[in-house]
Amino acid sequence: MSDLNKPVIVLVRPQLGENIGKAARAMLNFGLTEMRLVAPRDGWPNPSAGPAASGADIVLEQAKVYATTAEAVADCQHVHATTVRKRGVTKPVIGADEAGRLVHTEAGRHAVLFGPERSGLETEDVALARNILTIPINPEFGSLNLAQAVILVAYEWSRIGREIAGGDDVLVQPTQEDTLPPAPQDELEGLIAHLERLLEPRGYFLPEARAEATRRTLRGVLTKPGWNHLEVRTLRGVLSSLEKGPKA
Repeated sequence: MSDLNKPVIVLVRPQLGENIGKAARAMLNFGLTEMRLVAPRDGWPNPSAGPAASGADIVLEQAKVYATTAEAVADCQHVHATTVRKRGVTKPVIGADEAGRLVHTEAGRHAVLFGPERSGLETEDVALARNILTIPINPEFGSLNLAQAVILVAYEWSRIGREIAGGDDVLVQPTQEDTLPPAPQDELEGLIAHLERLLEPRGYFLPEARAEATRRTLRGVLTKPGWNHLEVRTLRGVLSSLEKGPKA
């Protein structure tokens, strides 16, 4: 992806350094690195931002500070204002998914504005935007913190990018726990036979008329999980321990 496909994240008058750091962390999780700050309340750099960023130092180190929102987006052809209220300004309203698609499909720099934690964007900020970006949210509790709002937009941008690329991921899927393939059938048969051998003398398969159905059900229970060979070996060990009985 070229830089033109990556939106600029603009935090307008952010109040807490911790929130700036958390927003940086949210950005870098999805491959975004360009942060702009408009008149941060406590100045910049802010010592509280680094620890909250949890390693997203590159975003904070490259962050630029502007006196006004207009200056922060002066080089951007497309500006999207995140807000749940129109604040008296008539603008097209889009969702985070549509915003992500616009960033990838419309040439030029895109900026996404996020307002102060307590009050959100002011009317003059929204007036600079091409559209209003919002998401469906509980009407009785529409309270996202700054980092949550940033991560929603960043995620949709990355998701749409993967969709457009047809599987050529913008991001790498987080490494999943290594899983072993299911055990071969002969190992599973050994487990089933072992368990049947322990159950037989205890009359588990009686009455005889029901023995075949009981064995079939037991086999279904044992084959359904798809255990790997280590898990089968562990279960065999459990059965062997039970077979030996309690130690004196």
